[in-house]
Amino acid sequence: MRRREFLHYTAALTVLAHASRVCAAAHRPEIAFTFDDPTTKDGANLTYPEINGRILAALANHKIKAALFVCGMRIDSGPGHQLVSDWDTHGHLIGNHSYSHLNFDEVTLSEFEADLVKNEPLIRSYRQFQPRFRYPYFKEGDTVRKRDGMRSFLVGRGYRHGRATIDASDWAISARLQKRVAENPQADLAGYRDFYLQHMWERAQYYQSLAKRLLTQPVRHTVLLHHNALNALFLSDLIAMFVAKGWVAVNAEYAYEDPVYERQPNIVPAGESLIWALAKESGKFTSQLRYPGEDDTYENPKMDALKL
Repeated sequence: MRRREFLHYTAALTVLAHASRVCAAAHRPEIAFTFDDPTTKDGANLTYPEINGRILAALANHKIKAALFVCGMRIDSGPGHQLVSDWDTHGHLIGNHSYSHLNFDEVTLSEFEADLVKNEPLIRSYRQFQPRFRYPYFKEGDTVRKRDGMRSFLVGRGYRHGRATIDASDWAISARLQKRVAENPQADLAGYRDFYLQHMWERAQYYQSLAKRLLTQPVRHTVLLHHNALNALFLSDLIAMFVAKGWVAVNAEYAYEDPVYERQPNIVPAGESLIWALAKESGKFTSQLRYPGEDDTYENPKMDALKL
């Protein structure tokens, strides 16, 4: 092969290899990280500033911006305002998670609306505040009247939904971990880490499988996590796991630009993961949808068996 032909051949191979990498990257699942319930409570031998700092450091190390959904009663103090301010300074989206963390299925529409409004003065002044609302417990109304009434109320106040596509029970694992550390400050926590990573991966695979069969386009996933000791200890491991398994960690604001988050599933009771709700609405996956979608009752027996 002459030199000129060889150079053309080599250049063509380089272009094809690049195109192959771009194509492969385009089909990699995307995931953003969202957090509920920032709090000034300590846990697992960590002070709340340490918990906060570790979570923020993990996000910074992986160069991603998350979303923080703030429940007012947990941060309605000077230290609490500083905690949220730290997230704001680092450029993470700040959203509304109500003031009292009421279960909408158990209160009236007017009570629930008032509780959302009560939270607004605590979060509206932050530069990264965006009018997104995340329902506590992912409960969006147990009647059509309440469901549609709240949806209209949100539109009237300029809010968009702060749903997540991947739900999980990290809070239940964190509660177990904190109890173990309270009993034995020197306890080996490796089992909690391993269970946490496996649990999150299994739930992500479940919701990704539903999404691929349900939607015509790939979804920019958002995963629900909590501001707790578990994530302070192992969030970096979680992000690294997803990346190692071929997923792309993205910013929450970018994820929420996906049109899927504007959909309003027509189901009652309303709520759960957005993917769960859309699957329920389709009527095609009834045998694959437990209710509620996620809860500690599913994970406790597994942790019991592992003596966690």
